[in-house]
Amino acid sequence: MARRPAAPTELPAEPTQARRFGKTRSELASVVLEDYAELIADLLANAGEARPTDIARRLGVSHATAINNIGRLKREGLATARPYRGVFLTEAGERLASRVHTRHRLVVDVLLALGVPREAAEQDAEGIEHHVSEATLHAFSRFLKQPRE
Repeated sequence: MARRPAAPTELPAEPTQARRFGKTRSELASVVLEDYAELIADLLANAGEARPTDIARRLGVSHATAINNIGRLKREGLATARPYRGVFLTEAGERLASRVHTRHRLVVDVLLALGVPREAAEQDAEGIEHHVSEATLHAFSRFLKQPRE
């Protein structure tokens, strides 16, 4: 029996669709900086230092890539680096890392509440946390505050 092709979905208005795609492209530019800031904050909190070598290993990138992205953080005013002392976040970098960490934990908590296994929730949150809107985050928060059966 031949399957009928699915009915085409109606395209949104051009400005609406362009805004949606533009939002995603804009977010992609900040995803890397957010990941670096969050990791640097975690390394500083747990190990007392954030060395480029450790950052590269934990992000699974080359040392050169880590150095390039640390340079971006510095240019954006989010980090400083001291020779032989590693990388440190500025106040702005600490605020960014805190926001990312909060989003990450909220997304993980929602996924866990939905029954997603912890490792999958942690892994999926790494992508979702960068693209979720404030409206969705507020909905996640309200969802988690609802009594469960």
